Amino acid sequence: PKHISSVTLPASFAAIFSGEIIGKMSSTHQLTSSMISSSSSTFLGPSNFNLRARNGCLPMPKRVNTCKCVATPQDKIEYKTNVSRNSNMSKLQAGYLFPEIARRRSAHLLKYPDAQIISLGIGDTTEPIPEVITSAMAKKAHELSTIEGYSGYGAEQGAKPLRAAIAKEFYSGLGIGDDDIFVSDGAKCDISRLQVMFGSNVTIAVQDPSYPAYVDSSVIMGQTGQFITDVQKYGNIEYMKCTPENGFFPDLSTVGRTDIIFFCSPNNPTGAAATREQLKQLVEFAKKNGSIIVYDSAYAMYMSDDNPRSIFEIPGAEEVALETASFSKYAGFTGVRLGWTVIPKQLLYSDGFPVAKDFNRIVCTCFNGASNISQAGALACLTPEGLEAMHKVIGFYKENTNIIMDTFTSLGYDVYGGKNAPYVWVHFPKQSSWDVFAEILEKTHVVTTPGSGFGPGGEGFVRVSAFGHRENILEACRRFKQLYK
Repeated sequence: PKHISSVTLPASFAAIFSGEIIGKMSSTHQLTSSMISSSSSTFLGPSNFNLRARNGCLPMPKRVNTCKCVATPQDKIEYKTNVSRNSNMSKLQAGYLFPEIARRRSAHLLKYPDAQIISLGIGDTTEPIPEVITSAMAKKAHELSTIEGYSGYGAEQGAKPLRAAIAKEFYSGLGIGDDDIFVSDGAKCDISRLQVMFGSNVTIAVQDPSYPAYVDSSVIMGQTGQFITDVQKYGNIEYMKCTPENGFFPDLSTVGRTDIIFFCSPNNPTGAAATREQLKQLVEFAKKNGSIIVYDSAYAMYMSDDNPRSIFEIPGAEEVALETASFSKYAGFTGVRLGWTVIPKQLLYSDGFPVAKDFNRIVCTCFNGASNISQAGALACLTPEGLEAMHKVIGFYKENTNIIMDTFTSLGYDVYGGKNAPYVWVHFPKQSSWDVFAEILEKTHVVTTPGSGFGPGGEGFVRVSAFGHRENILEACRRFKQLYK
């Protein structure tokens, strides 16, 4: 018999679906996704390290523009509309993690205008996109200037050849076909679209710590209760504790039932990759509770061991899981924007309706399809030459990771991650993550990421990104040694 989840079809879809979905929607129903998705590539603003300076670090500009988040008295105006604010927005705590780091970075530059800042905070790639990939995008861009090569709107789900190439490269032998794949402008954008599809009446579970977009999008959708200051958690969210003591995999016997389980492996920020046995436990847990797993595999190509790259390597996962992925950290597409989501036909709501059909409707309504230039680049990524080039870039970042890990290990700190992800998770016992972040920034001019920004389980940790030019990684590690020797 088919497995049917306990997640119900959102009521808003009941009125829409009275039969089968018919291909594409008309263009009049294709709405902008700008209110749903946002790029993760601009959190820290323009990078000062995109070009290598002869001395290894570029000088910082004397003047820095800052953005006002709160109106000053002279900025306030008298007129107000009669539109009420979305009450869920007021639940959000401070700013989103990475813009808050950017704000503090800007304030630091105002204080030290000549400081040579090295950014190892947000996970933004720094190495050039391989030429075999950019040449394919350039060719596509040129074709658009010709009668024969011009094309307008494409399929909202993505170009057929690209979907087939993704299925072949990443899901061969796993029962995933090209029609199960939805190409998008990035995994983060798809997470927001998935949240819109699930609606406000679902409950969620997240790893603690985890990528903050899962929780923040849930808050915006109205899935959560109020923020509880004492425990630094939102009500109505199940926080699955992931610590060094449990190998960064939650004790599922202590986790309550939720509709949706967000799970990232290799994990951001801890860098931990779930084993095959652990993922079997997760799939069995989801089946027992009738839950849906949203599996984020954005860093799968960084894995060095034989742990599963996809949730669909686990038998039965196609009945309880969907998967998001991205070219951002594989090919340097953080600015190009190209990702995908896999939703198997076997994944059903509690009433037997296919989840993929709802997501197709969301995509057709909220998205006009990924850029045809970006898709040309992605297709080039999946050629033998493109794959070789991507692995070379990934290898470069992994060597950066080794340098950072060796540095903190030599200083006597407990260090996690690194082996299967481009992040190093450093433990600073009995210290505030934000205090450690501030000390490192103040004394070394290096930007990191405070662990508490990823959830209460991240308190006492700092995430150090391996995305950086080699000379900047070496210089940052020299400064770390000076500070903590």
